[in-house]
Amino acid sequence: MQSPLEREAVEYMIEHQILELLDNLTSMLLYERPAKPVEFLINQLEKLKVARQTRKDYPCLFDESNLDTVFGILDITKQGYITLMQYREALKTLGIRDFAMNPSGSIEDKITLTTFKSEAKAGLLNACSTFKTL
Repeated sequence: MQSPLEREAVEYMIEHQILELLDNLTSMLLYERPAKPVEFLINQLEKLKVARQTRKDYPCLFDESNLDTVFGILDITKQGYITLMQYREALKTLGIRDFAMNPSGSIEDKITLTTFKSEAKAGLLNACSTFKTL
């Protein structure tokens, strides 16, 4: 059973998305492996501050070329689409939790690159905006 102080600490961390922030920063740090990690982290926090104000350009591990690559790996026969199951699993693998379960093309079981990238970008934006909204 949690004490009131522990409960308050957990609520604070959830409200301010502290664990998500630390997870994103740690992932970027390990991926980039900068020579000056403290400066790198400060830079990422500054970028996040600007992104919070402008609502764009959130610091994120994945960029558009990464999304093209993921789609290309899944579309091995170069048909121009992936299945709904591939789409869902790919977004989950990218760490995206909140995304359209049945996007455009899901009825035909053919998710295009455009749809995949649109949903992935929106999900990554949400996942990378690790701060309490104003």
